[in-house]
Amino acid sequence: MMPMIKPILIHPDPRLKKLCAPVDDVSDELRALSQDMLATMYDAPGIGLAAPQIGVLERLIVMDCVKEGDPEPTIMFNPEVLAASDETNVYEEGCLSIPEQFAEVTRPASVRVGWLDENGNPQEKDFDGLWATCVQHEIDHLNGKLFIDYLGPMKRQMMTRKSQKMKRERTRG
Repeated sequence: MMPMIKPILIHPDPRLKKLCAPVDDVSDELRALSQDMLATMYDAPGIGLAAPQIGVLERLIVMDCVKEGDPEPTIMFNPEVLAASDETNVYEEGCLSIPEQFAEVTRPASVRVGWLDENGNPQEKDFDGLWATCVQHEIDHLNGKLFIDYLGPMKRQMMTRKSQKMKRERTRG
């Protein structure tokens, strides 16, 4: 079956602020959903996508931070940060649910993440650089947190209003 491109929810949407349920069983349906999510992410184009961004409130993320060369699609069920460095990095982050808006966010420079792969096997890996930022950003989505939640109230309100306007224009279009 060919993966389907799913519509991405645009902030503000109450589903983007919900805590997602853990995946008890990595089923065929969830494996198919992860393929749909990768197709959606690449089509957007983006480097990460969390299930709540397509309206599915389960702990599933996909990412691929390779800009050039062979893609490295990564699928994670129930990902969690097991350890984080004291050293931090500042990256200009964006989000497919907050289109065309970017802001600098400070996060741990490297993290160790544990998750279940598509076969339900436990995995653990250290991420740094853009991969570390991306995995933390996507895990935040599973906890109902957006990158703009790291910003000051004025900047956050401004970005939310811009996003609302874009959402209205898309609905009319």
